[in-house]
Amino acid sequence: MAFHCGTIWAWCLCRANFTWVRIRGRERAKAGQSYVIMSNHQSHFDILAFYGHWGRQFRWIMKQELRQVPGLGWGCAAVGHIFVDRSDRERAIASMRAAARLLEGGVSVMIFPEGTRSHDGRLQAFKKGGFMMALELGLPILPVSISGSRHVLPGHTLRLLPGSVRITVHEPIEVAPRSLEDRERLMEEVAAVIRSGLSPWERAAVPYSS
Repeated sequence: MAFHCGTIWAWCLCRANFTWVRIRGRERAKAGQSYVIMSNHQSHFDILAFYGHWGRQFRWIMKQELRQVPGLGWGCAAVGHIFVDRSDRERAIASMRAAARLLEGGVSVMIFPEGTRSHDGRLQAFKKGGFMMALELGLPILPVSISGSRHVLPGHTLRLLPGSVRITVHEPIEVAPRSLEDRERLMEEVAAVIRSGLSPWERAAVPYSS
């Protein structure tokens, strides 16, 4: 119930800001299947756009600092979103492993593999944590491209502007029977797919980082 209330809240905020969100490829995600959803992160508005229009149960991977935000932190923890400490790699990985029990009955987990929001809207280098999680859990990766949100809420400002956001859901990428040693190749593959759904400006040359 909390998840659906959040979906309605995000949808209404998009409409109140005269922002129209178009999502394509939702049918590529099989009903009842859990995924590690991976998307580029060009604006804080990505969260409202996806949350308000995906329409299926999922949990966010969120940075630990957001847990301290009054109201937001408590609410996200109550719903079951997953907080990770980016300053401690081992603790971050442990948090993602512990999230496995939440991914039942088709509940997915969503992560921004860049680790943080892009400052200029272009795709940044990927971090390895989410890929290790997908490989360890054996869950397919669902690549998602979000384009246009940087115009709605540009970086370094809280000024919201009307606009449109395009969300493209790509074909899932199976991780089995790959091993952890294959993660860099997997990262390159996922980065290439996400990049294919972005505008020329939003694309970047560096697919991953250590």
